[in-house]
Amino acid sequence: MRVAFATWNGRIAPVFDVTRRLHVVETDGRRVVRESEEPLEDEAAGARAARLAALHIGALVCGAISRPQEALVQAYGVTVVPFVTGELREVVNAWRAGALESNAFAMPGCGRGRGRRFRGGRGWIGQGRRRQHGGVARRRSLN
Repeated sequence: MRVAFATWNGRIAPVFDVTRRLHVVETDGRRVVRESEEPLEDEAAGARAARLAALHIGALVCGAISRPQEALVQAYGVTVVPFVTGELREVVNAWRAGALESNAFAMPGCGRGRGRRFRGGRGWIGQGRRRQHGGVARRRSLN
């Protein structure tokens, strides 16, 4: 499996939509086979998603990500693990150990059970984002 970590200055980039570097980790089970740095220079959301697909990325670990960008990435079959923060090496090690869901790697305000990071505390593996249908109240006829 190939996992991309959005990076900036040796840390997980705070916002994927503008990051320029990916740290790609290729594994065979839990053993790291290869690591590489890849540029992500195009700022267009569709081009970023296509770049992940071209690199055969199975999962993206990142900080914040806009909903439209996340939807495009997921449309290419890439699992998105958003709202992660921390030093790159620590995050990679936590991912390999299956401990990435720890609050130690949650962006401020995005801890377990809050926001959209862990979808109500159920974890991110195999979970798709549930769309909220709402925001506009439907009018009820008084007749």
